[in-house]
Amino acid sequence: MPRVDDQTGDTAPDVVTPIAADAATAVAEQPRTREGRAAERVPDPSRAARQAQMRAHNLSVSLAQVVDATVPPSRAQIAAATGLARGTVTGLVDVLIESGLVRELDPVAVARAGRPAVPLAPARGRVAGVGMEVNVDYLGLRAVDLAGGVLVEIVEDVDLRDSDPDVVLDRLATLVSPVLASLAADGVRVAGTALALPGLVDRITGPLRYAPHLGWRDVDVVARLVAHPVLADLPPRLANEANLAARAEAHARRGSLAPSFLYVSGEVGVGGALVLDGEIFLGRHGWSGEIGHVVVDGGPGGTRPVSLEQHAGQDAIARAAGLAEGAPFADVVAAVAAGDARALEAVRGAARWLGLAVATVANVVDVSEVVLGGTFGLVFDEVHDAVRDALADRVIFADWSAPTVSRAAAGDYPAMTGGALAVLRTVVADPTPWLTPTP
Repeated sequence: MPRVDDQTGDTAPDVVTPIAADAATAVAEQPRTREGRAAERVPDPSRAARQAQMRAHNLSVSLAQVVDATVPPSRAQIAAATGLARGTVTGLVDVLIESGLVRELDPVAVARAGRPAVPLAPARGRVAGVGMEVNVDYLGLRAVDLAGGVLVEIVEDVDLRDSDPDVVLDRLATLVSPVLASLAADGVRVAGTALALPGLVDRITGPLRYAPHLGWRDVDVVARLVAHPVLADLPPRLANEANLAARAEAHARRGSLAPSFLYVSGEVGVGGALVLDGEIFLGRHGWSGEIGHVVVDGGPGGTRPVSLEQHAGQDAIARAAGLAEGAPFADVVAAVAAGDARALEAVRGAARWLGLAVATVANVVDVSEVVLGGTFGLVFDEVHDAVRDALADRVIFADWSAPTVSRAAAGDYPAMTGGALAVLRTVVADPTPWLTPTP
């Protein structure tokens, strides 16, 4: 990346711009007074705009260095990483601290002689994103600050199969209303909201196209939610739940190298997302990653194709384990932990189908790691070997670089976290609107 001008915080001197011939003659005829000299110096507004853009860019770069760090950096380390002058970084960081976006930690001794370094970390409880989720068997929300701390969380377990979108979205707005009021009362500025949905969200035109397990089709979710006064000024960003969960997973795995992996989320349906160098690959419409609809079985006589989620979705596993349809997956986990033979075979059977589908995807997109989340993460020890063996047996490049299999690290309800992080990323991308000095 080309180095950016270090003097972004300074006001540029005015420059002389070309003027018409008549105006030039008039200026030349003026006496050499203060007013005459001022007339010869016409400010160039475009240069001021460039200065403002450069300063905004450098603020974003500096804030990203703090927010994305796994070890709190000092001002000197930010300068070294970005190529900006240390004096410039100091000025930028001071602005971020005054605005409640960054905080200083206790000084630490450095190996070389000199003053102790002052590590920097994202501010806690000052700016937050709110991630919401409507899934098949629950809905809820989570508010997360720039430091990754969860400020508020509400989850309601409820069966939303074949539900009325108006009723569900009204309930969601009812849940979020007191949360936003509480955050405001605590002095937390809310950067925005995001909503995770278990279906096809059209990133070009906006609506939810299809959520088969909810029974929703062509629903203008945003229009319904902003009709509630509490969300009128905070319209949610919509995304598929697996994509937002993968965003949370990428954040949890951040390091010196941006992570790349195939994320597979087990719920009632089975979702997926491809992460390349820390970014979600969405596809043309935002519909990539629908691994649950990959056909893994031709069915009787090869005439009735069966998808992955029909074999490995939450309901399918519960049925195979001898549990009632719609039983919470916690019952499956408990049965597996107790050593129930039928439950163990149900989970391992699902893992074999999962391995087949994941190997197919790996051959198409060349992934080096498969991350299992949701229900698969809860029974990871029972599914790991089958998925690993399928990748080793069926991926054509496995002899040279066999994909690994790991458990998701983003914790529970990762789509809510991912939604909040997606909102907070807009603050990092452009901190300028948030540069309100603290009292």
